Amino acid sequence: MTSIGGHSRNKLTSNHTKKISNMKVINTSNAPAAIGPYSQAIQVGNLIYTSGQLPIDPSTGQFPEGGIKEQTRQSLLNVQAILQEAGLGMSNIVKTTVFMADMGDFADMNSVYAEFFTMPYPTRSAVAVKTLPKGALVEIEVVAACLDKG
Repeated sequence: MTSIGGHSRNKLTSNHTKKISNMKVINTSNAPAAIGPYSQAIQVGNLIYTSGQLPIDPSTGQFPEGGIKEQTRQSLLNVQAILQEAGLGMSNIVKTTVFMADMGDFADMNSVYAEFFTMPYPTRSAVAVKTLPKGALVEIEVVAACLDKG
């Protein structure tokens, strides 16, 4: 048994492979399928975490024609489809993270983004990144909260 930082390798492995008992995978064909070892979304308790949604049209497998506005719309439609699969809507979103290839596109992204949300708006981070998968201009991930039924 190899020691790592004072812990045996077996102990580390067993601690890191425990399953979260209330974790539920959310998957829909109305959003692009995962292209790697990840889920479209995971629900844990009353929170749903989506993976970043590229602007891929699930019916064509391609980006929409146009630029940042069209890509932002498609990314948000993909988020919306995943949330609908979980019985939620855009008003359940409490946090968004928007990744953009060019911060110069912020105003155009923001104008489309505003079409999808009403008060109270979710919190948001928007960051420019060097590149996005498949040469996308935008990728959006969200955290949504399920409403208490009580």
